[in-house]
Amino acid sequence: MFLKGKTALITGSTSGIGLGYARALAAEGANVMINGLGDQAEIEANVADLVTISNAGALYSSADMTKPDEIRAMVADCTAQFGSPDILINNAGIQHVAPVDEFPDDKWDAILAIILSSAFHTTKAALPGMKTKGWGRVINTGSMHSLVASPYKSAYNAAKHGLAGFTKTIALEVATQGITVNCICPGYVWTSLVENQIPDTMKARGLTRDQVINDVLLANQPQKQFVQVEQLAALAVFLCRDEASAMTGANLSVDGGWTAQ
Repeated sequence: MFLKGKTALITGSTSGIGLGYARALAAEGANVMINGLGDQAEIEANVADLVTISNAGALYSSADMTKPDEIRAMVADCTAQFGSPDILINNAGIQHVAPVDEFPDDKWDAILAIILSSAFHTTKAALPGMKTKGWGRVINTGSMHSLVASPYKSAYNAAKHGLAGFTKTIALEVATQGITVNCICPGYVWTSLVENQIPDTMKARGLTRDQVINDVLLANQPQKQFVQVEQLAALAVFLCRDEASAMTGANLSVDGGWTAQ
Protein backbone atom coordinates (compact mmCIF):
# COMPACT_ATOMS: atom_id res chain seq x y z
CA MET A 1 0.00 0.00 0.00
CA PHE A 2 2.50 2.56 -1.25
CA LEU A 3 0.05 5.49 -1.02
CA LYS A 4 -0.63 5.14 2.70
CA GLY A 5 -0.65 8.62 4.24
CA LYS A 6 -1.32 10.33 0.91
CA THR A 7 -4.58 11.96 -0.17
CA ALA A 8 -6.33 11.76 -3.54
CA LEU A 9 -9.04 14.14 -4.73
CA ILE A 10 -10.98 12.90 -7.75
CA THR A 11 -13.67 14.89 -9.52
CA GLY A 12 -16.55 13.17 -11.27
CA SER A 13 -15.97 10.03 -9.24
CA THR A 14 -19.32 8.78 -7.98
CA SER A 15 -19.48 6.28 -10.85
CA GLY A 16 -17.66 5.01 -13.91
CA ILE A 17 -14.02 5.84 -14.55
CA GLY A 18 -13.73 8.19 -11.58
CA LEU A 19 -14.99 5.63 -9.09
CA GLY A 20 -12.58 3.13 -10.63
CA TYR A 21 -9.72 5.54 -9.95
CA ALA A 22 -10.92 6.03 -6.38
CA ARG A 23 -11.08 2.31 -5.64
CA ALA A 24 -7.66 1.64 -7.15
CA LEU A 25 -5.98 4.44 -5.17
CA ALA A 26 -7.80 3.41 -1.99
CA ALA A 27 -6.48 -0.12 -2.50
CA GLU A 28 -3.00 1.38 -2.22
CA GLY A 29 -3.89 3.02 1.10
CA ALA A 30 -4.75 6.57 0.03
CA ASN A 31 -7.32 8.79 1.70
CA VAL A 32 -9.84 9.61 -1.00
CA MET A 33 -12.31 12.43 -1.57
CA ILE A 34 -14.85 11.67 -4.29
CA ASN A 35 -17.11 14.17 -6.02
CA GLY A 36 -20.04 14.10 -8.38
CA LEU A 37 -23.73 13.46 -8.78
CA GLY A 38 -25.87 10.45 -7.93
CA ASP A 39 -28.17 8.76 -5.47
CA GLN A 40 -27.20 9.80 -1.94
CA ALA A 41 -27.53 6.32 -0.48
CA GLU A 42 -25.36 4.88 -3.23
CA ILE A 43 -22.75 7.59 -2.69
CA GLU A 44 -22.68 6.88 1.06
CA ALA A 45 -22.24 3.18 0.33
CA ASN A 46 -19.32 3.95 -2.00
CA VAL A 47 -17.65 6.11 0.65
CA ALA A 48 -18.01 3.34 3.22
CA ASP A 49 -16.59 0.86 0.70
CA LEU A 50 -13.57 3.10 0.09
CA VAL A 51 -12.86 3.25 3.82
CA THR A 52 -12.94 -0.55 3.97
CA ILE A 53 -10.68 -0.89 0.94
CA SER A 54 -8.10 1.63 2.13
CA ASN A 55 -8.26 1.23 5.89
CA ALA A 56 -7.92 5.01 5.72
CA GLY A 57 -10.31 7.91 5.16
CA ALA A 58 -12.92 8.72 2.53
CA LEU A 59 -15.18 11.71 2.00
CA TYR A 60 -17.70 12.98 -0.51
CA SER A 61 -17.97 16.52 -1.90
CA SER A 62 -21.05 17.66 -3.79
CA ALA A 63 -19.19 20.63 -5.29
CA ASP A 64 -20.60 21.79 -8.62
CA MET A 65 -17.80 21.74 -11.22
CA THR A 66 -19.29 24.76 -12.99
CA LYS A 67 -18.82 26.94 -9.87
CA PRO A 68 -15.26 28.03 -9.03
CA ASP A 69 -16.18 28.99 -5.45
CA GLU A 70 -17.48 25.49 -4.78
CA ILE A 71 -14.39 23.95 -6.37
CA ARG A 72 -12.08 25.99 -4.12
CA ALA A 73 -14.20 25.08 -1.09
CA MET A 74 -13.92 21.39 -2.02
CA VAL A 75 -10.11 21.56 -2.09
CA ALA A 76 -10.12 23.48 1.20
CA ASP A 77 -12.40 20.89 2.80
CA CYS A 78 -10.18 18.05 1.59
CA THR A 79 -7.17 19.86 3.02
CA ALA A 80 -8.87 20.43 6.36
CA GLN A 81 -9.88 16.77 6.69
CA PHE A 82 -6.91 14.89 5.24
CA GLY A 83 -4.23 17.44 4.39
CA SER A 84 -3.73 19.02 1.00
CA PRO A 85 -4.24 16.68 -1.96
CA ASP A 86 -1.12 14.80 -3.03
CA ILE A 87 -2.96 13.37 -6.03
CA LEU A 88 -5.51 15.31 -8.07
CA ILE A 89 -7.48 13.57 -10.80
CA ASN A 90 -9.59 15.84 -12.98
CA ASN A 91 -12.19 13.44 -14.30
CA ALA A 92 -15.51 15.30 -14.35
CA GLY A 93 -17.20 15.32 -17.73
CA ILE A 94 -20.47 15.52 -19.62
CA GLN A 95 -21.33 15.04 -23.28
CA HIS A 96 -23.78 16.34 -25.85
CA VAL A 97 -23.97 15.30 -29.49
CA ALA A 98 -25.35 17.65 -32.17
CA PRO A 99 -24.25 19.45 -35.35
CA VAL A 100 -22.45 22.68 -34.49
CA ASP A 101 -25.12 24.88 -36.06
CA GLU A 102 -27.72 23.20 -33.83
CA PHE A 103 -25.55 22.92 -30.73
CA PRO A 104 -27.26 24.52 -27.71
CA ASP A 105 -25.30 27.42 -26.24
CA ASP A 106 -25.87 26.24 -22.68
CA LYS A 107 -24.50 22.77 -23.50
CA TRP A 108 -21.36 24.30 -25.02
CA ASP A 109 -20.81 26.43 -21.90
CA ALA A 110 -21.45 23.54 -19.51
CA ILE A 111 -19.15 21.07 -21.29
CA LEU A 112 -16.24 23.52 -21.38
CA ALA A 113 -16.83 24.50 -17.75
CA ILE A 114 -17.03 20.96 -16.40
CA ILE A 115 -14.22 19.38 -18.43
CA LEU A 116 -11.75 22.21 -18.95
CA SER A 117 -12.33 25.16 -16.63
CA SER A 118 -12.86 22.94 -13.59
CA ALA A 119 -9.43 21.38 -14.19
CA PHE A 120 -7.93 24.86 -14.11
CA HIS A 121 -9.64 25.74 -10.84
CA THR A 122 -8.82 22.45 -9.07
CA THR A 123 -5.21 22.47 -10.22
CA LYS A 124 -4.73 26.10 -9.22
CA ALA A 125 -6.07 25.31 -5.75
CA ALA A 126 -4.16 22.05 -5.26
CA LEU A 127 -0.71 22.93 -6.60
CA PRO A 128 0.47 25.12 -3.70
CA GLY A 129 0.20 22.17 -1.29
CA MET A 130 2.04 19.88 -3.69
CA LYS A 131 4.80 22.46 -4.12
CA THR A 132 5.20 22.75 -0.35
CA LYS A 133 5.58 18.96 -0.06
CA GLY A 134 7.82 18.68 -3.11
CA TRP A 135 5.65 15.84 -4.43
CA GLY A 136 2.44 15.65 -6.38
CA ARG A 137 0.54 13.94 -9.13
CA VAL A 138 -2.01 15.65 -11.37
CA ILE A 139 -3.81 13.27 -13.69
CA ASN A 140 -6.35 14.54 -16.20
CA THR A 141 -8.84 12.28 -17.92
CA GLY A 142 -8.64 13.22 -21.55
CA SER A 143 -9.90 11.14 -24.45
CA MET A 144 -8.86 10.01 -27.88
CA HIS A 145 -10.79 13.22 -28.61
CA SER A 146 -7.91 15.06 -26.95
CA LEU A 147 -5.87 14.02 -29.99
CA VAL A 148 -8.30 13.45 -32.87
CA ALA A 149 -11.84 14.61 -33.62
CA SER A 150 -15.23 13.13 -34.37
CA PRO A 151 -18.20 14.99 -35.87
CA TYR A 152 -21.12 16.32 -33.83
CA LYS A 153 -19.02 16.73 -30.67
CA SER A 154 -17.63 20.24 -31.09
CA ALA A 155 -17.70 21.18 -27.39
CA TYR A 156 -16.32 17.85 -26.16
CA ASN A 157 -13.53 17.85 -28.75
CA ALA A 158 -12.64 21.44 -27.93
CA ALA A 159 -12.61 20.79 -24.18
CA LYS A 160 -10.57 17.60 -24.40
CA HIS A 161 -8.06 19.13 -26.83
CA GLY A 162 -7.78 22.03 -24.39
CA LEU A 163 -7.15 19.62 -21.53
CA ALA A 164 -4.28 18.05 -23.47
CA GLY A 165 -2.66 21.44 -23.90
CA PHE A 166 -3.30 22.39 -20.28
CA THR A 167 -1.59 19.17 -19.20
CA LYS A 168 1.55 19.98 -21.17
CA THR A 169 1.72 23.55 -19.92
CA ILE A 170 1.37 22.76 -16.21
CA ALA A 171 3.84 19.88 -16.52
CA LEU A 172 6.46 22.34 -17.76
CA GLU A 173 5.67 24.84 -15.02
CA VAL A 174 6.24 22.33 -12.18
CA ALA A 175 8.83 20.07 -13.83
CA THR A 176 11.53 20.74 -11.21
CA GLN A 177 9.26 20.55 -8.16
CA GLY A 178 8.58 16.82 -7.81
CA ILE A 179 5.15 17.11 -9.44
CA THR A 180 4.08 15.29 -12.59
CA VAL A 181 1.10 16.19 -14.77
CA ASN A 182 -0.25 13.68 -17.26
CA CYS A 183 -3.38 13.05 -19.28
CA ILE A 184 -4.89 9.59 -19.71
CA CYS A 185 -6.66 9.44 -23.08
CA PRO A 186 -9.11 6.55 -23.28
CA GLY A 187 -10.94 5.27 -26.28
CA TYR A 188 -14.53 4.30 -25.72
CA VAL A 189 -15.03 2.96 -22.22
CA TRP A 190 -18.35 1.34 -21.37
CA THR A 191 -19.66 3.86 -18.84
CA SER A 192 -22.90 5.74 -18.37
CA LEU A 193 -21.40 8.74 -20.22
CA VAL A 194 -20.93 6.64 -23.34
CA GLU A 195 -24.21 4.80 -22.97
CA ASN A 196 -26.17 8.02 -22.53
CA GLN A 197 -24.89 9.53 -25.78
CA ILE A 198 -26.14 6.59 -27.85
CA PRO A 199 -29.73 7.93 -28.27
CA ASP A 200 -28.45 11.34 -29.41
CA THR A 201 -26.13 9.70 -31.92
CA MET A 202 -28.96 7.47 -33.13
CA LYS A 203 -31.03 10.59 -33.76
CA ALA A 204 -28.22 12.62 -35.30
CA ARG A 205 -27.16 9.88 -37.71
CA GLY A 206 -30.39 7.93 -38.21
CA LEU A 207 -28.92 4.68 -36.91
CA THR A 208 -30.01 1.81 -34.68
CA ARG A 209 -28.45 1.19 -31.26
CA ASP A 210 -26.33 -1.73 -32.55
CA GLN A 211 -25.18 0.35 -35.50
CA VAL A 212 -24.08 3.17 -33.17
CA ILE A 213 -22.09 0.73 -31.02
CA ASN A 214 -20.44 -1.22 -33.85
CA ASP A 215 -20.30 1.29 -36.71
CA VAL A 216 -19.72 4.53 -34.76
CA LEU A 217 -18.33 3.94 -31.26
CA LEU A 218 -16.08 1.00 -32.09
CA ALA A 219 -15.62 1.72 -35.79
CA ASN A 220 -12.21 3.35 -35.26
CA GLN A 221 -11.19 1.27 -32.24
CA PRO A 222 -9.18 -1.49 -33.92
CA GLN A 223 -9.44 -3.95 -31.03
CA LYS A 224 -13.26 -3.76 -31.38
CA GLN A 225 -13.60 -3.86 -27.62
CA PHE A 226 -14.50 -1.20 -25.08
CA VAL A 227 -11.66 -0.09 -22.80
CA GLN A 228 -12.18 -1.29 -19.24
CA VAL A 229 -12.33 1.08 -16.26
CA GLU A 230 -9.85 -1.13 -14.41
CA GLN A 231 -7.26 -0.63 -17.16
CA LEU A 232 -7.41 3.14 -16.75
CA ALA A 233 -7.29 2.88 -12.96
CA ALA A 234 -4.18 0.70 -13.14
CA LEU A 235 -2.44 3.33 -15.27
CA ALA A 236 -3.38 6.06 -12.79
CA VAL A 237 -1.88 4.01 -9.96
CA PHE A 238 1.32 3.51 -11.94
CA LEU A 239 1.60 7.26 -12.60
CA CYS A 240 1.65 7.76 -8.83
CA ARG A 241 4.63 5.44 -8.38
CA ASP A 242 8.23 6.64 -8.17
CA GLU A 243 8.96 4.57 -11.28
CA ALA A 244 6.75 6.99 -13.24
CA SER A 245 8.45 10.14 -11.97
CA ALA A 246 10.02 10.85 -15.38
CA MET A 247 6.65 10.70 -17.11
CA THR A 248 5.17 14.18 -17.29
CA GLY A 249 3.36 16.27 -19.86
CA ALA A 250 2.27 13.10 -21.64
CA ASN A 251 -1.04 12.34 -23.29
CA LEU A 252 -1.23 8.59 -22.78
CA SER A 253 -3.50 6.76 -25.22
CA VAL A 254 -5.49 3.79 -23.90
CA ASP A 255 -7.73 3.51 -26.91
CA GLY A 256 -7.49 0.06 -28.45
CA GLY A 257 -5.35 1.50 -31.24
CA TRP A 258 -7.70 4.36 -32.21
CA THR A 259 -5.03 7.07 -32.51
CA ALA A 260 -2.44 4.74 -34.08
CA GLN A 261 -4.32 5.10 -37.37
